[in-house]
Amino acid sequence: MKIQSLSVCVPNKACVNKCKFCVARMRTEEYKNMMDENLPFYDLYEKDYIKRLEFARDNGCNTVMITGNSEPQQNRAFLQRFGTMNNNLSKPFRWIEMQTTGVGIDEPYLRFLRNHVGISTISVSISSFDDEMNRQYNGTSMNNKVCLVDFCKSIKKYDFNLRISINLTDSFNPYDAQYILKYCKETLNADQITFRVLYTSNNNTEQDQWIHEHKASDELIEDIKKYIRHHGRPLERLEFGNMKYSVDGMSTVLDDDCMNTEAKEELKYVILRPNCKLYSKWDDTASLIF
Repeated sequence: MKIQSLSVCVPNKACVNKCKFCVARMRTEEYKNMMDENLPFYDLYEKDYIKRLEFARDNGCNTVMITGNSEPQQNRAFLQRFGTMNNNLSKPFRWIEMQTTGVGIDEPYLRFLRNHVGISTISVSISSFDDEMNRQYNGTSMNNKVCLVDFCKSIKKYDFNLRISINLTDSFNPYDAQYILKYCKETLNADQITFRVLYTSNNNTEQDQWIHEHKASDELIEDIKKYIRHHGRPLERLEFGNMKYSVDGMSTVLDDDCMNTEAKEELKYVILRPNCKLYSKWDDTASLIF
């Protein structure tokens, strides 16, 4: 088995955001949180958790994406423990990333993420370049509104790699691919860009309906594909088919299978859930590995 990356699902009771397109909100969560220090046998579950980390490393994985069904930074205590567990592995993960909208992350928190957790890349998930529309689409409260430009500036100040993960909503329809890439480079100072085609569950959920109404136009997605291919330099083909391009000095990828829905012999990623078990799919408990 060859694993490309490990997604660490940070335990939280509820997400501070309520993204209109959130995949996690399309279904009921079925995974118990065993990474709770108040449990009577927490030490045993922590050992189980470490075994899964080691399993991923044993199968060639050196990349961790800290993510989940909520904003990872909501659970600082867990991130503290994860940093310690990883540092104590015989072969620690060297390449650690975090996916976030930026809610609640100030500069002292960034220092903690860099110095203790060991994060080198922060992937900022955005739904619009406009802060107010981004707030609305991400379901963020007014008190937690993120100024995208300022947040990206702080990320670069502490020398993280900055990836802009663009959820392709209709807020980008007024622009073309050239404008979007130029804005990410010149205004946000991005190192990398991932364009994410929005995923639906086909279960006619509230989120599915929102996506059908507010997803980016097919014309924009096609324009992005053409621009990347015509103006980009192919760097390498990722293990699961997508080509990574260099466009204006930025690593650029269009991900139209972000949920890893296609069956493949190799695993795009495995997911370490708070129940201390590994899965290969976000939306299917039958994908349990061990």
